[in-house]
Order: sequence, then structure tokens, then C-alpha cells
Amino acid sequence: MLLPLFAFATAQQPVQLNLKDALKYALEANQNARKAKLDVENSEYQIDEVRAQALPQINGTGGLVYNPLLQKSALPNIFGANPNPNETVLVAFGQKWNANAGVSLTQNLFNKSVFTGLDAAKAAREFYRISQQLTEEQVLEQVATNYYQVLVQRQQIGVIDSTIRNTERVQRILEGQYKNGLAKKIDVDRIAVNISNLQSQRQQLLNGVTLLENQLKFYMGMPINTAIVIPDAEIKAIQPQAIAMNQGINIDNRTEIRLLRQQEDLLNFKKESIKAEYYPSLSLSSNYLYQGLGNTVPVFKGPSSGVNWVDAASVSVNLRIPIFNGGATKSRIKQTEIRIKKLNEDIANTSLGLNLAYENAKTQINNSVITLNAQRKNVQLAQEVYNNTQSNYNNGLATLTDLLNAETSLTEANNNYSSALLNYRVAEIQLIKSQGGLKSLLN
Repeated sequence: MLLPLFAFATAQQPVQLNLKDALKYALEANQNARKAKLDVENSEYQIDEVRAQALPQINGTGGLVYNPLLQKSALPNIFGANPNPNETVLVAFGQKWNANAGVSLTQNLFNKSVFTGLDAAKAAREFYRISQQLTEEQVLEQVATNYYQVLVQRQQIGVIDSTIRNTERVQRILEGQYKNGLAKKIDVDRIAVNISNLQSQRQQLLNGVTLLENQLKFYMGMPINTAIVIPDAEIKAIQPQAIAMNQGINIDNRTEIRLLRQQEDLLNFKKESIKAEYYPSLSLSSNYLYQGLGNTVPVFKGPSSGVNWVDAASVSVNLRIPIFNGGATKSRIKQTEIRIKKLNEDIANTSLGLNLAYENAKTQINNSVITLNAQRKNVQLAQEVYNNTQSNYNNGLATLTDLLNAETSLTEANNNYSSALLNYRVAEIQLIKSQGGLKSLLN
């Protein structure tokens, strides 16, 4: 676990952060990656919820009812000592108090929508797993690209620093020549302005590095106040390689396509679930009731208190056959079919986009290789110029200013070559992404 390590860095001292550590930390701490893991965990509970519909549903009931006024019914007077069928009498039925407790059970014997829903929930679990993979790939891309952008910006600071050092050396020479009457005041002022501009550019680059480092921490899910040190890149370990323009990829295995295909499966399950409304459903239900009746509160009382307790039970098989609902089911099926067709268009568009990204990544890689070859030649030429100028200076055929300028050109050429190598790394990240291999950066 890298999280405790960086918590210690926040409180104590900076810790060197290499690319692998940054990527592993991001997969643990990035909020989007953590939410994706929670979605996968939540999908298990969704399956349990749907599975529960296929299990027995048991409920207990209880109640205590008081009837201050009993319902009376009109009956012919056929009771008593003087019955008269033509006469109507009002008779109250029931007892003042009614206590009851019972239990009911319901079990689905056949309900196609329940079984279809269970398959859909399992497909949803796979959907969230693929979504988690896609989220992690996006996090890896953001962190890796931003990591190398920090190194590129720092390399540019190195170019500025070397230029400032050489310019300051020339400034000291010009100031000495000015004091001896061998240089003009305007030349001294001009080089002072150049140094001031270079220092201003350097400060802007430093601010840019800070912004990029803070952005890197944000992508990683790291507290912004965490102190980190990014080591210099191993330039010699970078081995640029051109990509054949006729080389292709199989996008069917790309996470983006797999996610859309899984979404299509979910829509098909939804369509089947709606179709299940046409099917009859069969269920079993049973009830048991224990009831106490009396003119006093029946709880904990028996016949001696005028309370009678009786029980009742029932078992039934229930069949429901849908006949006509005005075409609502058919309309919902058609709406789902439209969504599936739209999703197929999204799949086609995503396929085009993935192929476009791969072709662009190949072009960018090859452009970077061309740039690197040009920068390598510039380094060789700058080295030759510096060697010749140094030889001429030693023989009194070149001035110190010429030697310093040649040294500055050589330093800039080397730094530009290093920056081009790092830019190649940035382009390489996009190529790896377009090939679906971002997880390889963790190895």
C-alpha cells in the first residue's frame, strides 16, 4: 500500500515519486477509480435483491380492533317468542374487541420477469466490472501523460538555466570590455535586458512545473500539499521506434467497445423483461390467522372472561393471465429496440474514433522519431562546431564570446534532444492507449 507512505511524506519530508508508484497510488486513491470499485461491489447487492424475488416472501401481521358501535343488519323477525316474518328487526353482529395475529407466505412458482431480471443483474455486474477497467485506464492515461509533461517542462528549465549561465559569462566579459573602452554601453544594456527576460521565462516555467505537479496530484487523488520529488528521466533508457503505417489493431478487445457491447446486452435483457409481461404468472400463497373476540380486551384472556379464540388457515394457487393493456407493453418494447439501434450507432462511431486515435498516435510517434533524428543531427553538428571553435580559441583564432556561444548552442542542442525524447514518451502513452495496453505501464 502506497497511501501510508505518502501520508508520511506530507507530514515529514518529500518522497521520490517514480511513474509506477504514481500509477499504483492513483488506482488506490483516485476518487473515480474508487467509485468504480464501489459500483462493482454494489452490483452484487443488486443481484441479491433480484434473487430475493424468487425466494419465499413471509410476513407476520397483528392487530387489536375496538368497535364502539357495532354494525347492525336488518333481518326479518323470525326469532324470539313472537316471530313475525313481515316485521324487520336490527341485529348487531360481532364483538366490541377483536385481537388477531397471523402469518402469510407467498412463493413465485413461475414468473418470467423475475428470472430475466436475475440474468440482467448478472450482466449488470459484468458491465460495472468493464466500466471499472475503463475508469482505471483513463486514470492511468491522465497520470502518465501529466507525469511526462512535468519532466518536459523541467527539461525546458534546464535549457533556460544553461542559456542564463552562458549569457551571464558573456555579460561579465562585455562589462570588462566596456570598462576598458572596448565595448559600447548599449551592448552591455542589451545583454542585461536579455538576462532579465530569460529569468522571467525561467520563473514562468517554474510556475508551470508547480501547476503541472498539482494537477498530477489531483489526477492521482493525492492531497495537494503532499511533498513529492519526481526524479529525472533516464533519457538513455528511451529507445524510440517508428511504427509501420500499415499496422492495424483489433478494436473488438478495446474496453470502450466491450463496455458498449455489454450495455447492448443489458438493453436486450430489458427488452426480454418487458416481453415477459405477455407471459402468465403462477404463485402459491398461504395464510394462518389466530383471532380472539370478546366484549373486553381479549389479550391474555379466555372463555371464562367472555373471550373466544379461533384460528383459520388457507392455501391458494394464483394464476394471472395478461389479456389486454392497451398496447403499452408493445410500445415499451419498441422504445427499447430504438435504444438498441442508437447504441449500435454509438458502437460504430466509437469504432471509428478508436481507429482514428490509433492512426493519429502512429503518426505522432513517427513524427516524434523524425524530430529526434533531426535533433540528434543538431547535437552532432553543435558538437563539431564547439570542437572547432575551442581549437580556434586555443590557437587564438576565435574569441571567448565565440567559444561561449558555441557552448550555449551545444547545451541547447543536447537539452532539445532530451526534451524531444520526453515528448516521444508522451506520444507513446497515446499509442499504448490506442492499443489498449495502458495496464502494461504498471509492470
